Amino acid sequence: MSTPPSTVTDLLERLVATGGRPALTWYGDDGERIELSGAVLGNWVSKTVNLLVEEFDAGPGTDVVVDLPVGWRQTVWALAAARCGAAVVLRDPDADAADADAPDVVVTSRPDRWAGTTAELVAVALPELARRFDGDLPPEAIDAAAAVMTYGDAIGFDPAAGRPAPLSALPGADGAAGAGDDAGRSLVRGAGTVRRALGETVDVWARGGSVVLTSAATARELAQDASRLERLVTSEQITRS
Repeated sequence: MSTPPSTVTDLLERLVATGGRPALTWYGDDGERIELSGAVLGNWVSKTVNLLVEEFDAGPGTDVVVDLPVGWRQTVWALAAARCGAAVVLRDPDADAADADAPDVVVTSRPDRWAGTTAELVAVALPELARRFDGDLPPEAIDAAAAVMTYGDAIGFDPAAGRPAPLSALPGADGAAGAGDDAGRSLVRGAGTVRRALGETVDVWARGGSVVLTSAATARELAQDASRLERLVTSEQITRS
């Protein structure tokens, strides 16, 4: 195996280099399935980095809270915040916004819970085909669904140039060093904490594998339906579940 990635930049470059190979296959609620190749995932991250940098001057010294449930969007936003050098904090769905220290930027699917915060807000719509946030937006909040796609496919100004963030900058990825066997096609169940799901995902990527990620509800359903789990393992060619 080649030298394992040690930084977020290394990890993303390796994912992009896999081209059209699936990097992340997402199973959400109500049968939602989204597949992102390494190249497409890298494209999403680059656009999101550009939004964070251009709108909020995000970089080293910026605190970014990612208040999203386990999912492909949460993964992209966490990667993008770490890629531009910001400090990333993940929030579980049952966490109270009032418990958080005052961050600089909050990326959230529930902007109403952050009413009164001094942080800049990015509202994220979770449904697969959402083109705008379906709900009331606080004043000056950015609608991610409408905004992200307007940014460039390549990172413009790079505040982390010369000092790329280590993989450990991604919450839960402290032990992801790329050691051990190739991770193959691995199932990551989203029923635990968002930190654990992200850490497992990064570990699989660091070991050269691809991820099938499920929502919390889907993970619970699979745990109770062995036949459905077997069908998923077969259809997605999962080697580690």
